Amino acid sequence: MATQSRVAGEPQDQEDAMSHQILLGAILRLGVKGHHGLRIVILVLIVAAIVVAFVLVRQRRPSRPARTARRRLALMTRGNPVPPGDRPDAGVPNLTMSSNNDLQAQGVGTVATAVRQSRAGNTLSTIEARGLTKRYGDKLAVDDLSFEVKPGHVTGFLGPNGAGKSTTMRLIMGLDAPSSGSVTVNGRHYHDLGWPLREVGALLEAKAIHPGRSAYSHLRMLAQTNHIPKSRVEEMLDLVGLSAVALQLVGNFSLGMGQRLGIAEALLGDPGVLLFDEPINGLDTDGIRWVRNLLRRLASEGRTVFVSSHLMSEMALTADQVVVIGKGRLIAEMPIDEFTSRSSQCYVRVRSPQLDRLRPALQAAGASVADEDDGSISVRGMGAENIGELTLHESIVLSELAPQSASLEEAFIESTEGHLEYRGDRPVAGGSTKGA
Repeated sequence: MATQSRVAGEPQDQEDAMSHQILLGAILRLGVKGHHGLRIVILVLIVAAIVVAFVLVRQRRPSRPARTARRRLALMTRGNPVPPGDRPDAGVPNLTMSSNNDLQAQGVGTVATAVRQSRAGNTLSTIEARGLTKRYGDKLAVDDLSFEVKPGHVTGFLGPNGAGKSTTMRLIMGLDAPSSGSVTVNGRHYHDLGWPLREVGALLEAKAIHPGRSAYSHLRMLAQTNHIPKSRVEEMLDLVGLSAVALQLVGNFSLGMGQRLGIAEALLGDPGVLLFDEPINGLDTDGIRWVRNLLRRLASEGRTVFVSSHLMSEMALTADQVVVIGKGRLIAEMPIDEFTSRSSQCYVRVRSPQLDRLRPALQAAGASVADEDDGSISVRGMGAENIGELTLHESIVLSELAPQSASLEEAFIESTEGHLEYRGDRPVAGGSTKGA
């Protein structure tokens, strides 16, 4: 039966083959006789089919940045899965989520939000230096420096000229390679971050922008290369007060305007870690106050804010933590109140109608007493509570008992006295401008 079916079908197959041969021969005869139009049409149709197939494959396949971001996200969240339906950044406020939402559609927005989740859960340190060392030839700019900058605080980065502050920030941002040791952001080196601009923003040099570009075109270029929507560019220009001059060339900007543009660039990716090197240089009084309030607001949103400055009075109003270095080495890392309380400039001002009895009693208890021009005495080496107990025991009347804290400037000068690279009377031999 199968043989009969095969034999019965053979005439049909032969007819089909013959038809194909006739059609092919007709096409070839048309070409031979000079009818090239048909061959051109067929060639165009073949090329169009290939292009359509290529486009369909590209649409189905994620882009290379998206695939890279997903691989990095898998490594970041391994062992710490996100519950289905939960936003990774739920409960962590930020400047805007519009850029994250746009990236979600491309499969890359979850990188930044996963970092926010880690920051919210305190599972990763934000900036961490361990044994960080950097040499420029014979010059040791950073010397075995270790510290940690945590989220939710404005951390002041203080040190004399030449202490290594700028060099340390360059090492954090991957602009220089350490001679030894390491520094990480969110537990990874800067070059290993999936989308750096969306995880850490920095203002290190306000004029490090092409002078022939406008403020808008500069930020737009950065946004396009990091999959950040155009609306974020306009939002940042408005935030820093440059909307009216957005189309002016950066080369015509003043130092203060350059600082504002640098701040907009640092905030463009809505990062959780921010570094600012002397951000208030060139700003007027209103601009300085604006930067102060902005930094404190960013820290209150759960971000890590690391800022260097030589203006101690301004840092006292802005920072609540300090990292103090001198000649590349760590001097102090603590809350600012603790740092100032350790200064020898702290004392207790005491007034009493019985100073002739109080003075020797304090000295006998081990305190240091000095007379002040206004008739009071300054007491060091004994706290206000202990002074009050002593005067009660001795039945001495007090009219004033006021602890006096050292200013940040006084505490800073005292702590860095032995770590100055340059002095007003003479420069230390072998000085260098590196690491200022």
